[in-house]
This record gives sequence, C-alpha cells and structure tokens, in this order.
Amino acid sequence: MSGKEYVIARYESKGFRFEVLVKPDLALRFREGDKKVSIDDLLVSDFIYKDVKKGLKSSPDELKKVFGTEDVVSIATEIVRKGELQLTTDQRRALLDAKKKQIVNYIAKSVIDPKTKVPIPPQRIEKAMEEAKIGVDLYKSVEEQSMHIIREVSKYIPIKVARALITVKIPPEHSKKVYGDVKKLGDVKNQQWLSDGSLIIELEIPAGLQTEVIDKVNSLCRGNAEVSIKVA
Repeated sequence: MSGKEYVIARYESKGFRFEVLVKPDLALRFREGDKKVSIDDLLVSDFIYKDVKKGLKSSPDELKKVFGTEDVVSIATEIVRKGELQLTTDQRRALLDAKKKQIVNYIAKSVIDPKTKVPIPPQRIEKAMEEAKIGVDLYKSVEEQSMHIIREVSKYIPIKVARALITVKIPPEHSKKVYGDVKKLGDVKNQQWLSDGSLIIELEIPAGLQTEVIDKVNSLCRGNAEVSIKVA
C-alpha cells in the first residue's frame, strides 16, 4: 500500500463528528500500540475537521465540549484510537491480508503438533484458517484474535499451545483505565480487586508470547505493574 493513500479517521460523540486525515497502515499500527509509530507519523494535516471533504473544521467549543481540550495531538490520538478508518475496498483488502499474515506468524511461534512435538508451519495454519472459514477483524489486535483462531483451527489440525500463566498486579492509578485492554491479552483465569483499588489478574497465554504480553502490560501501565510467570 502506498503511503500516499490517505484516508479519513472518523469519531462521533455527543452528537458531533470529528475527522482527521491519516495514513491507514500507520494508523492501524498506532491503534495496536506499536511504539515505533507516533501520532505525528500518521497524521497528514494538523487540523481537526467536522467534514474533511468539505474542508469544514471543528470549532474550539465543539472540541472542548467533547475532548476537554483544543490540543490537536491529544484529540487526534483519541480519534484514531476510538474511531473508524474510512477505507476503500482495495485498502481494506490489503490491510486485512497484512493483518492475517501477522496473526498466522504470531500463532506459529507458539504452537506445536502434539503428535510430533514440532512447530507447525505458518502455511499449514493459514490453510486450516481457510478451511475453517475464519475471518480477520481489522480493528482487533493480533493478540485478541489469536486465541479464538487457535481454538477454531484445532478442529481441523492437531495443534497444541504451550501455556503460561501470567499474574499481573496493577496499581490503583492504572487499574480501571487499563482493565479492558489487559483482559484481552489472554484467557482470564482469575481476578481480584483489592481494597486500595489495585487489580490482580491472572491470564493464560501461549508460552511463546510472554515477551509480547509483558511488553504490552508495561506499556499500558507505564512500567508500574508487577508481573510473575508460571509455564506449564
């Protein structure tokens, strides 16, 4: 996909519509927490619009009413993370193909054939996904989709995942904000809210994905989470 194929990221709230012009591939990576991509990398212009095509900009009052600020960077960040990308058919197809490859490679790193105890080639996983007619969601993270896909693929090929149980203690200043994102990183086995507002949550994940999940937790909690691991 050419970097010149810009699209509109659109977000609606409180009866208002807000739009920014972005580079779609970078916008999706940014949504998933790719630290290598900043909001400046993906923004094509420094304006917040109510209608990009008509060139109509949002008023300061509208911005303050919905976002509590007029700061373009913070507003654009929220629009890209919470809104939708207005993609062409070709753009959507290209991005879905790229997302599918990411998911296949992500799964292949952590699964084995339970009979032979050897890794399963990505090509075999992709073929099983096609047989199972598994679709890919452009707006859901690779981690979030992989667990579901592994369960579906297991109906078509012998597949086993080495498991790891990660226990995360999130301090009260982050717990409520990041809870929704953290629980998507694996299968929640247990959770406990402490009296001070801290959260202890146990996630079961493929053992080969420990580094990615821990990095994600640290990113969400700004390095303030306590993490322990048990591999089964």
